[in-house]
Amino acid sequence: MMASYYSKAAAVLLLAASATAFVPTTSRGVSLEPLCMNKKKKQRPKVNSNKGFGGGSSSSGTITSSALESDMLIRPKTTSNFQYAGSIRPGLQTPKRIVPSEKIKFPDYALDGQPKNRPALFPWVIETKKPEEIEKMRASGRCAREVLDLAGRAVRPGITTDEIDRIVHEASIERGAYPSPLNYHNFPKSCCTSVNEVICHGIPDDRQLQEGDIVNIDITCYLDGYHGDCSEMFVVGGEDAVDPVGKRLLQTTYDCWVKALNFVKPGNDYKDIGAIIEDHVTREGFTTVKSFCGHGIGSVFHTNPNILHYKNSEPAGKMAAGHTFTIEPMICENGNNYLMWPDDWTATTKDGGRSAQFEHTLLITPDGVEALTGKIETSPVQFWERDSNVHNGLWLGTSPSAKEREGALNSNLLNSN
Repeated sequence: MMASYYSKAAAVLLLAASATAFVPTTSRGVSLEPLCMNKKKKQRPKVNSNKGFGGGSSSSGTITSSALESDMLIRPKTTSNFQYAGSIRPGLQTPKRIVPSEKIKFPDYALDGQPKNRPALFPWVIETKKPEEIEKMRASGRCAREVLDLAGRAVRPGITTDEIDRIVHEASIERGAYPSPLNYHNFPKSCCTSVNEVICHGIPDDRQLQEGDIVNIDITCYLDGYHGDCSEMFVVGGEDAVDPVGKRLLQTTYDCWVKALNFVKPGNDYKDIGAIIEDHVTREGFTTVKSFCGHGIGSVFHTNPNILHYKNSEPAGKMAAGHTFTIEPMICENGNNYLMWPDDWTATTKDGGRSAQFEHTLLITPDGVEALTGKIETSPVQFWERDSNVHNGLWLGTSPSAKEREGALNSNLLNSN
C-alpha cells in the first residue's frame, strides 16, 4: 500500500495502491492516511530449492492438490472482538503457491512484496504505450481473460475459493504468466475472490461457496513484462439462484460500467467517468464505493491515471491514444462505507449489504477504446449481458475494429445461448 500525497500547489495526488488501487479520500478530495495493507514488518518469503517462489513444496515448482491437502493451513490475522458486518468470515488458507522462476518472468515485487516503480508525481502525467508495448498488453489481457473464464466455469455450490485460486494459479503458469496479486504488498494468494458483502480483495480460503452467493473473481496476469487485469461477477448456482434485489444489483453494476466504458475516447477527461457511474446507480437506488479506484496499468501494476467511480473534480488528465487503464466500479445494494478486516486486505460493506464489480483493462485508440481483456470465443454470456438495456451482448470496445469483432462474437455466442 502506498500513502497518498496532497499538495495545494499540485492539487490532489492520488497514488494507486493495493490489488485494485486503494485510495481513501475525504469528500473534498484531500487524501487521508490509508489503511496500509503492509503495516506489519515485512519478511522475505522463503525461496525453495527448486528455484520457485511461494510456500509449500513441489518438485515440479507448482503445488498439486494432494500437496495442498498435506500442507498446514494458515489462520488469518483476526481479533476476538472484531465485529463483522455480514455472514462472511475468514477461513483457513493454504500457504502461498509456488511459481517456477526458471520458467516465469517475475514482477519486481515477487520476492520481497515491495513494488519498486511509482507513478509519476503529477496524476495527469500518463504513460503512452508504444506499439510493441500494446502488443504485449494484448497478450497479457488475453491471458487474463482465459484464466478468468476458467475460474468462472469452476464456480458452483461446494467449491472453496482456495480451489478457485489453485485453478487460477496453475492456469496462469501454464500460459507462461505470473499471477500478479501473489505477494503484491504481501497479498498471500494468486487472485481475489470477493463474496457477497466483500467489496474487494477477498482472500481465497477454505469457505465453500453456497447457492445464491454472488462472487467477484479478480484476475491479473503478468506476461512478458506486462499486466492484464480483469474481474467479473458470478452467481453460485446460476441465474435462478439469485434473489430479485441481487439480480438488479448485478444488472445495475454492469450497465453503469458499460456506460463508463462507452465514454472513453481521446480528448475526454478521466474525472468525468465517475459522474456517469454515480448518476446511473443512484437512480437505481444503489451506491458507489468511493475508497477504491481504477488505475493505469502496463509494466507497472498500478500507476496513473486514477479512475474514481463517483462525481469528482480531481485533476486526473485527459484521455489519449495509447493510454491503458482499468475501470472497475464497486456498487453496493445499501451504503457505500467500508469495513477493513484485521487481515488488512478484505474490505466489506460496513452494513453487510452485498457489493458487485466488473473490470476491464482498456486501450484508448485514435478512434475509440478497446477492451484488452474482452471476452473471447469460449467465454460465457451472463444474464446481465443478455438483458442489458445499455448494451446488448458482449462489449469489446467502440473502435471500428472492436465493433467488428464484437458483432461477429455476439452473433455466435448469443445465438448459441
